[in-house]
Amino acid sequence: MILSMTGFGRAEGIFEGKKVTVELKSLNSKTFDLNIRIPLRYKEKEFEVRKYLNDTIFRGKIDCYINCENIEDANDVKINQEIVKSYINQLREISPNAEEYEYLKMAIRMPEAINGKPAELSEEEWQLLLSLVKEAVGKFLDFRKTEGSILQEELSKNLKNIEENLSKVIPFEEERMVAVKERYQNTLREFENVDETRFYQEMAYYTEKLDISEEKVRLAQHLKYYNEVMKNEDLNGKKLGFISQEIGREINTLGSKANHHEIQRLVVMMKDDLEKIKEQTLNVL
Repeated sequence: MILSMTGFGRAEGIFEGKKVTVELKSLNSKTFDLNIRIPLRYKEKEFEVRKYLNDTIFRGKIDCYINCENIEDANDVKINQEIVKSYINQLREISPNAEEYEYLKMAIRMPEAINGKPAELSEEEWQLLLSLVKEAVGKFLDFRKTEGSILQEELSKNLKNIEENLSKVIPFEEERMVAVKERYQNTLREFENVDETRFYQEMAYYTEKLDISEEKVRLAQHLKYYNEVMKNEDLNGKKLGFISQEIGREINTLGSKANHHEIQRLVVMMKDDLEKIKEQTLNVL
């Protein structure tokens, strides 16, 4: 079955007072186009996350958001109170008439007034993050399968519509050829001294040019091939796109050679279904 390029997956977990969230979204794209937002804490693992996503998602315009937030009253930032007090006392000696809060504003900007605990990533936390990425990807792929089954139903319906309209061409084709022959014969009666042999040669030539038998056969084959690839091959979006182009060529040729208003009407209906197929095929992985 086919997979949709549209996908969504989300996973979250808790590690030492931090909630870690991984979210994936995708739209269609000709290539693998990944936009990733990752906290500075996990920046060193960005390459490994990118590689895993590339190996499992394959194609699409992907947005990956990884977020880490504290859910406990833990604070890695510490104020060195003794150093700050020392700065304030020295500033007060230098400028005794300033406001007290001015001393504090200046002191807090001084070197070593604030210490930040370095964000070291442990192996346990990295394994949690990796498991969340895998869980989000799993849900993302399930979403693609669900969307793909809906997409396949729509594509099958449009293919069937084209097949049915193609079958309706047959009686009008016979009617059209009778009308063409009658028109040529009436033309022959209007003129004198016409070389009948040459006339019938010309008529045979133009009748052959109007023949749409080959186009009908090729169109039917392309429709069958599209259906087979859709049902039996994985990652078939690009291939289905090429086949839909071939279907379009045969329908266009059919229309240009039709020379009959009912066949033209059926061709327009086939083109309408083909445009839906092309649009839907763009979203096939």
